[in-house]
Amino acid sequence: MDGDNIRFGLNKNLGFSEEDRKENIRRIGEVAKLFVDSGQVVLTAFISPFQEDRNQVRQIVEENEFIEVYVKCPLDECEKRDPKGLYQKARKGEIKQFTGIDSPYEEPVNPELVIETNKVSIEECVEQVVVYLKGKGLI
Repeated sequence: MDGDNIRFGLNKNLGFSEEDRKENIRRIGEVAKLFVDSGQVVLTAFISPFQEDRNQVRQIVEENEFIEVYVKCPLDECEKRDPKGLYQKARKGEIKQFTGIDSPYEEPVNPELVIETNKVSIEECVEQVVVYLKGKGLI
């Protein structure tokens, strides 16, 4: 599931306040649980800036069904890669409460997998996830 796609549909009534961000992640956790309960492997791509929210989603699903993948990338690199110009708008004050600019990002405390996208290729990032999932017998 992709964050932008979910925000255009299911979560289109949510903004980027701390409360709305929390609700966005909670809803995603509930939707992911529905898929997991039907036997699917679910990958979600969301900016989840608060450890508390990630912990809450971990509690929604059964033990060992939540795998936290920290896609780690320095802020300056994220800004270079920004195809929508959102970081630039946030720096100009056009977007408020933008993660990493005027809203905090809490790094994961103990993720199952850390992928440093500024150090390896996209293909290597994907391979890290696939190897992890195979190692756990999930695929």
